[in-house]
Amino acid sequence: MINLEEYRSLDGLVLADRLAKGEVSPVELMQAALEIGARFEPMLNALCYIDPELGLSLARAANRKGPFGAIPFLLKDSGLASRTLKGSVGSRLFEGSGSAIDATLTSRFVEAGFLPYGRTTVPEFCMAPTTEAAVYGGPTRNPWDFERSPGGSSGGAAAAVAAGIVPVAHGSDGGGSIRIPAACCGVYGLKPSRGLVPYGPLRGEGWAGLAVDGVISRSVRDTAAAMDSIAGMERGQPYAAPGRPDSYLALLDRAFNRPMRIARWTKAWDDIPIAAECIAALDKATKTLSSLGHEVIDADLPEIKYASFIEAIIDVMATNVAVTVGGVLRSRPDGDPRDLLEPAIHDAYQMGRTMPAERYALAVTRFHGIGRTLENYIAGFDFILTPTLTKPPLRLGELSMSDDFRSFRRKAGLYTTFLAIINASGQPAANIPLHRDAAGMPIGVQLIAPFGGEADLMRLSAQIESEAPWGHLLPPIPI
Repeated sequence: MINLEEYRSLDGLVLADRLAKGEVSPVELMQAALEIGARFEPMLNALCYIDPELGLSLARAANRKGPFGAIPFLLKDSGLASRTLKGSVGSRLFEGSGSAIDATLTSRFVEAGFLPYGRTTVPEFCMAPTTEAAVYGGPTRNPWDFERSPGGSSGGAAAAVAAGIVPVAHGSDGGGSIRIPAACCGVYGLKPSRGLVPYGPLRGEGWAGLAVDGVISRSVRDTAAAMDSIAGMERGQPYAAPGRPDSYLALLDRAFNRPMRIARWTKAWDDIPIAAECIAALDKATKTLSSLGHEVIDADLPEIKYASFIEAIIDVMATNVAVTVGGVLRSRPDGDPRDLLEPAIHDAYQMGRTMPAERYALAVTRFHGIGRTLENYIAGFDFILTPTLTKPPLRLGELSMSDDFRSFRRKAGLYTTFLAIINASGQPAANIPLHRDAAGMPIGVQLIAPFGGEADLMRLSAQIESEAPWGHLLPPIPI
């Protein structure tokens, strides 16, 4: 049996290498993940729909394949279809829902050598930057401070990776939902370009093209190896995938042929305040990048009407809630969603039911305009560097679903100011877990690349990781 503390300290590719050498078995790794999860779960509340028997059965039958061989893995409770794992999308309305088929991405995860044995917690319908869904019986807690949120919507995934339950976990990002929790929990989180990771076969897009899937990991190379397996065009998808190299992992150590030119944003639209801790993280990133020979330039923000953009997101989210809930109620004509939805989401449902088609069309048009603006802006640089969040991880209850939906999402937009615009643009972006505040809480910075620029984005991330490593940092949770 692998030592539990040793297991927690290793990334997925090291575990795969030990599997290949016969130093450990898939069953031993699954037993370690299950035991650590069981010990930490009462403190974190990050895991849901865990099936230990499924996990052990998969491990016993596993044949090593893909870059990860046969290591434990967790799917986000985001609705990603799985024949073996039920879910709820964080909602009592969908509790225990299943699927007759696997999503294309689920199958690609399996081919990568991942063994999915459970799901991780999310806010209801993945529509919050914290993870406090009522369906799970309480909030998900940050492993670095149990009084703070791990972020959202992939909050359970980031908490599980940071705590060392699994080295890599599935995440999705429709408005920052990979990068927010990665920043809050001190791990690496990449939001891929729109269309690069498959979304089907049951769905064509999420939230008018804002939403994408990916992974959260402790090391850049684990994300690169995962992307080697999951990225690529899916037949019939509505968005063309950007070009990709034969291997992201193989390119990580390749030096750039010149210094990178990086725009730095130290201010936010509409004079939204940025906490001193987040500026300190930005300064640390600037020093690290400069020491690597790159050029960091304080740059003006692109012209974006941010408040109008937030209203557009609200309109699209509310419309999607109406579609989702309406589909359930058509099969349950006597059902009352008020008792099964949290107040903000029920309000979104009511908004979405009466949303004029013109408002939805204008919202999508606004997203497309931001995409053109940001791609034209970044043409003058190689990357953009921003704070990931405008303040340190929120305290539990600080952003509550008891509010009306529009107020709730406006408040969220003050916290995630630099994130959802990149969902609108479709560009890749990553949280770099480079800094800790005086209380020891992780504070991230965001790197943004041009559309399809994942290879260079991960190369630069790996350079930063080599210069200022973070993978050895584990939350002080007693095992």
